[in-house]
Amino acid sequence: MKYPIVLHTDDGDSYSVTVPDVPGCFSAGTTLNEAIDMAEEAIFFHLEGMLEDGEDVPVASEIAVYKDNPDFADGIWAVASVDITPLLGKSEKINVTLPHLLISKIDKAVASNPQYKNRSAFLAQVSRKELKLA
Repeated sequence: MKYPIVLHTDDGDSYSVTVPDVPGCFSAGTTLNEAIDMAEEAIFFHLEGMLEDGEDVPVASEIAVYKDNPDFADGIWAVASVDITPLLGKSEKINVTLPHLLISKIDKAVASNPQYKNRSAFLAQVSRKELKLA
């Protein structure tokens, strides 16, 4: 997931970070890069807690949704990239019935694109995208 974050600094020596899509998730860092790294870690652990509490993972918005919000005036916008795959749980084997033509198209997509290691990886990645978990 790529969450927009807004960074503020009062003195140029440290940055506070707000994650608008993840209420209650804040972070900080002494440099811009450190602040972004710390935000990614904070988001991951915040989402982990939300899932443990039975809450859904918030959908990541575009920066444009928040850029005119006065709460974030004078902030520096960035994107925190968070891999939530470890939070989705253990993989489980299931049987899926699909039309032959669809299976053939999936197999061609897998064969021509190395990011899809196999059918399962393809279906998982497409599902995460459709469910806005990617």
